[in-house]
Amino acid sequence: MITALLAAAAVAATGCDLERPSGEPGCLRAAVDALPMTALQVVGTHNSYKEPIAPAEMKLLRAASPRTADSLDYSHPTLTAQLDAGARQLELDLVRDPEGGRWTRPLGLRMAGGGDYDAGPMASPGLKVMHVPDIDYRSVCPTFRACLEEVRAWSDRNPDHLPLLIMMNLKDEQITVPGATPLLPFDAAGMDEVDAEIRAVFGASRLITPDQVRASQATLAEAVRRGGWPSIGSARGKVFFAVDEGPKKVALYARDRPSLEGRAAFVNTDRFDAPYAAYVTLNEPARDALRIVEALGRGMVVRTRADADTVEARTGDRGRPAAAFASGAQYISTDYMTPDLRLSDFVVTLPGGGTARRAPLPGPARPAP
Repeated sequence: MITALLAAAAVAATGCDLERPSGEPGCLRAAVDALPMTALQVVGTHNSYKEPIAPAEMKLLRAASPRTADSLDYSHPTLTAQLDAGARQLELDLVRDPEGGRWTRPLGLRMAGGGDYDAGPMASPGLKVMHVPDIDYRSVCPTFRACLEEVRAWSDRNPDHLPLLIMMNLKDEQITVPGATPLLPFDAAGMDEVDAEIRAVFGASRLITPDQVRASQATLAEAVRRGGWPSIGSARGKVFFAVDEGPKKVALYARDRPSLEGRAAFVNTDRFDAPYAAYVTLNEPARDALRIVEALGRGMVVRTRADADTVEARTGDRGRPAAAFASGAQYISTDYMTPDLRLSDFVVTLPGGGTARRAPLPGPARPAP
């Protein structure tokens, strides 16, 4: 054990791709694999499923609200392409459709007088993946099952990959546009449906779950404080999930399961004293710098964002990505793994290149003014 720790300490903080160690001094596979998975830092994508809004529908949206249109004017290629490019965190927004057919003719499509839209996947029952139902609804993988199966197929082809984080937003807030389809609540049955879909695609041997991390500790939070996350070597080829929601939905998902016993996913929480505190989303890396440091000190996994709402791509401001990488957060999310040259050459890549590096130890942090 001591030898492994010493070897891990010798891994260079920069210049070593943790996914594909070079074998050079300071970048040995054995040393890398001995590191805890919380020691890595990778790039991922925000709303990873999102296709562009159709031109006719974007024209209508821009006429109604130019600012909203700007904020929604981004997209991603297939999940496979993102993973091939080095994304090690994905984000999926889910809506319930237990009987099928709720979004075969979305409102935006009807308002624009029709257009090119494959409604076939929307006809079958099951969780659907979309950003703003009826408005920004096009997805590279329209169903949750299709998204998961695509990730599973990629993982099967790349069994040495670093642990993939898949964040989930569970959408049931109603769209305040006349004629929009009402959203169904993520009640207890909805939460169980999410878990069932995950386990149907990823068996126990491919998942990192709260029960595995907690092991024999009294709570999940205690386990991560004591280094309960698996090593990089043990986490290769595996996926873990996080419910990225506020307190109300988190409480429902964790109901009667104080450490998420039996659940497939971790949960976001701003209560670092909660028994299930193991993961947190802190999306403002400058403003949230002190909280990120605190979360990391408690052994938690942290996701932050390098850009949002196309602002950085339009302004060229690189302060936010710099703050994100310097924060020490493990998962840095972006809409620009490749630039959108309609806007600028803004792009977010891991400092030093590669797929993963050792997360830097954040220095003294001050909140943004």
